[in-house]
Amino acid sequence: MIGVVGDGSREAEERGGEGIQWLADADGEVTGVVFARGIPPEELARRMGADPAAATGPISGREIWDLDIEVYRPGDDGDGVIRVGSADGWSFAIEYGDSTGGELLTEIAREGVEVVHFRPMPEQPPALLDYARDGAVLCGFGLGEERWRWGQEPDLLVPELVAASVLEADGVTPCAPGGAPFPGVHRRSLGAVGRRFGLRLPQAVLGELRLPAYVVRGRPGLELR
Repeated sequence: MIGVVGDGSREAEERGGEGIQWLADADGEVTGVVFARGIPPEELARRMGADPAAATGPISGREIWDLDIEVYRPGDDGDGVIRVGSADGWSFAIEYGDSTGGELLTEIAREGVEVVHFRPMPEQPPALLDYARDGAVLCGFGLGEERWRWGQEPDLLVPELVAASVLEADGVTPCAPGGAPFPGVHRRSLGAVGRRFGLRLPQAVLGELRLPAYVVRGRPGLELR
């Protein structure tokens, strides 16, 4: 649905700003972002709980806030909405409200599909990154807490984190004196993961870029107000 051209290098990210490290500054704008390789955007939406036949017309990242979305309902599910597209061989879903990406990670990743999921978690830091493939979470960690990892292969991304000056060569010690937060560590971690998997997401997805939207939970109104 969209194309992003680049060579995947750190220099290209800095020139074009279309890696994924900018998501470190997206607190409050989205609930999460799901990247999936091996399925089209419509199938990604279906695996997240959407009716594939019930997409809206393309809407912008600004217009999403004009939909009737209740993030929280006492005693019931809130509303979850996604906007979907594709870039550089990966489908992606931008999550809003009470979305399903974190709960359905292994379902999205079944049958050989690769999934990278980012959750900003502004109210309960740290922000979280997970990588899943073929129905299993292989590794994950919190941004700024990369020395504590989980999954079937928790050390899978350690070489990238070391190369990005997030962790020392032992894979445990943060690259910061006295354990203080390393400047830009969130962006460094996101950049490392983005380079490893060739992820690209233009910042326009949160602005003027128009993408179809789907309901994945609850009963939001999808008519623009």
